[in-house]
Amino acid sequence: MSKKAITLLFILALIVTSLSIVVYLQNTSSMNMESMGNNAKQNSSNKVLPLSKHSYAENIVNPKPGQPIKKFNLIALEGTNEIRKGEFKPIWGYNGKVPGQEIRVTEGDFVEVTLKNILPEPVTIHWHGYPLNSAMDGVPGVNQDAIRTGESFTYKFSADVPGTYWYHSHQQGSKQVDKGLYGALIVEPKSSSKPDKDFTLILDEWTESNDDMESMEGMDMGGANESFATAEEASLAEEEGMREMYNIYTVNGKSGDSITPLEVKQGDVVRLRFINAGYRTHTVHIPGTNIKVVSTDGQEINGAQIVKDKLVSISPGERYDIEFTVENNQSFYIDFHDSNLFNDQIKIPVLVDGNQQEYIKDGMVNLELLDLSDYGIPSEDSFTLEQDYNDIYEIDLGIQLNDGTLQYTINGQIFNELPPLILKNNNLVQVTYTNKSNVDHPMHLHGHFFQVIAKDGKPVKGATLSKDTLLIKPNESYTIAFEADNPGNWVQHCHELHHAAGGMMQEIKYIGFKSNYTLDPANTFNNPE
Repeated sequence: MSKKAITLLFILALIVTSLSIVVYLQNTSSMNMESMGNNAKQNSSNKVLPLSKHSYAENIVNPKPGQPIKKFNLIALEGTNEIRKGEFKPIWGYNGKVPGQEIRVTEGDFVEVTLKNILPEPVTIHWHGYPLNSAMDGVPGVNQDAIRTGESFTYKFSADVPGTYWYHSHQQGSKQVDKGLYGALIVEPKSSSKPDKDFTLILDEWTESNDDMESMEGMDMGGANESFATAEEASLAEEEGMREMYNIYTVNGKSGDSITPLEVKQGDVVRLRFINAGYRTHTVHIPGTNIKVVSTDGQEINGAQIVKDKLVSISPGERYDIEFTVENNQSFYIDFHDSNLFNDQIKIPVLVDGNQQEYIKDGMVNLELLDLSDYGIPSEDSFTLEQDYNDIYEIDLGIQLNDGTLQYTINGQIFNELPPLILKNNNLVQVTYTNKSNVDHPMHLHGHFFQVIAKDGKPVKGATLSKDTLLIKPNESYTIAFEADNPGNWVQHCHELHHAAGGMMQEIKYIGFKSNYTLDPANTFNNPE
């Protein structure tokens, strides 16, 4: 037999052996997953529940004839993230990474995302800010069962609304988003021109060790670790404790020198898509550069004006798109100006024309915050404070101590006590949020965009602010308005997710809407915060 024939036989033997190993590993993985699934199928009464095929979600959302279909596969699993050089952190991530795969599609696409869960706990995906069918909103116990170990669920929606969005688990969000279960959803407009460079920048905070994370799980339910005389004392103590405990800040999962530089060229038009996936408000500054804030929460700002050396505040859950033209070949840092303790860890290097010489460092102080209530040009179709509304709601955001446990409340009640907010299809709705607590609350409304029409009772003067997440600081009051145009079962909640876990969440129901999903009381694994 020739040497060539012997070599070919050897290669074939290697291939057969490799395939045998792959099959063995797949079978072993399936058995392990089945074992994990059996463990995960236990509820509080030790009753074994069969794996769900989530058939209630089938054939609700389908593509139109000829509509382009974009398919994605995500696996929720454990992974490791090198958060800083030589410093590795265990994570939970979609496809084992943080952030998860960026899902970038074009306006008009039909999107199918199949999520397989091999984590030891149930998960979901909520498409934050995107106005899809409520069957695909990903809130366990409200519009689907959480996806348990070994199960899969396919989310489907039509990408008809361009903008910057994101996705994250809505099952025990204060824990699972903390561990890294989030990613970006970008819907590019079909017709408009694209910038030369387009960067997605997801901001987040982490604790130093897993021990810190475990101790935070007690706080997730609003638990006070010591006795306080008032809810105000307890909330300030919790806020300060988290402020110090979350001592690693990241951009796209990286901190400090590990942050990937943004490589641009002189003359480039650059779009920065900031997404806040954490619990701290971050205030971004792009030094010495003429910028436009072109979008908030995925919605374009009409008549966005050029400003320079202004601060843009981004609260948890919010997104802001900023555009600028690179005016010279000097590299610089994007930095942050606020009271957060570890801002030096998230300076973002902008590398211009490969110029790796010393970056311009920002030494500016006392910069002004950009006031978006007086920015841009109003649209003629904006809601107003004076017009008539079918439904008017007053929502007070508060705190209370209940047998020593700190709770975050809506109108004096927590999630499992609150009656749902009732909407009727096509009604015009006005809601006034008043923060009667001593901590910030970024409120997020599922399934709808709303317009900010007044602050502290005074009409806003700038462009129509169409948003889905709004920061309400202590003693502030905001009035919003929207059309109830997306029948379904939804929620609203504070996107400081520890506050949502502590009770600041409320169901929203449409009169006459009937869902294919019905919560089975036996499915006690659903935890929708």
